[in-house]
Amino acid sequence: MEPMILRLGYDIKFDIPYPVAMVALLNVHPSRAADLRASDRVIADPAAPMESYLDSFGNRCTRFVAQAGALRLSNSTLIYDSGVADLVCPEARELAVQELPHDVLCYLYNSRYCEVDRFSTIALELFGALSPGWSRVQAVCDWVHTRVTFGYQYARPTKTALDVFTERFGVCRDFQHLAVTLCRALNIPARYATGYLCDIGVPASPSPMDFSAWFEAYLDDRWWTFDARHNHPRIGRILMATGRDASDVAMTTSFGIANLRQFTVVSEQVRQEQSTTV
Repeated sequence: MEPMILRLGYDIKFDIPYPVAMVALLNVHPSRAADLRASDRVIADPAAPMESYLDSFGNRCTRFVAQAGALRLSNSTLIYDSGVADLVCPEARELAVQELPHDVLCYLYNSRYCEVDRFSTIALELFGALSPGWSRVQAVCDWVHTRVTFGYQYARPTKTALDVFTERFGVCRDFQHLAVTLCRALNIPARYATGYLCDIGVPASPSPMDFSAWFEAYLDDRWWTFDARHNHPRIGRILMATGRDASDVAMTTSFGIANLRQFTVVSEQVRQEQSTTV
């Protein structure tokens, strides 16, 4: 594929019964900031004073207080993308725990949705005999992809990796939580990732577009993209946030009641002449 310009955006509406503090992770990840070709700013209606900061995982966050009534959060921006699919490196090797950087160790531990300690025996029985490295992470993806059935009707906010393993049903984030947990149980650092994923080079999904989830595994000396839900390299994946699991990268967090009323996401390729007029 040739380099391209993508249009990214969202339109999210809430009903707020009384003033509430909120944090939004709705910006493109700082690692992709240099690729932006337009402003990437969370717009609130009605307007509210906003403060931007980086959280402990390096994600761009927006902090504000929403007043009672209707609240709309929106954005539309443009970003350059190389058009190259997710990189594949079969030679990438696992590192022994003692060789891992300090800041990577937290991605071996239990987290809210990833009960690593409950999977120690399971992971070894399923994957312990496989050659370590890229092929073992890919085997985890293959296993989750073929044994878990996708369906929006199976979504629930409390579902953990163990629930997914037991039920074998879930949504995008459930596939990633199970794969992340299995990797960590094999002493392979793995972290949850979320962002935009265009339907480029694949049949268009019949479902309304949403933010997507995938995961990253640490092999050799860097993080690599894997996706247990789609399970093949994709073009136009734009990272927004990473964390231990979905609890670290919620698109919006309200410290009180904020009732979601509408949620629309846009991620599409645009013609070059269109991008110069936006």
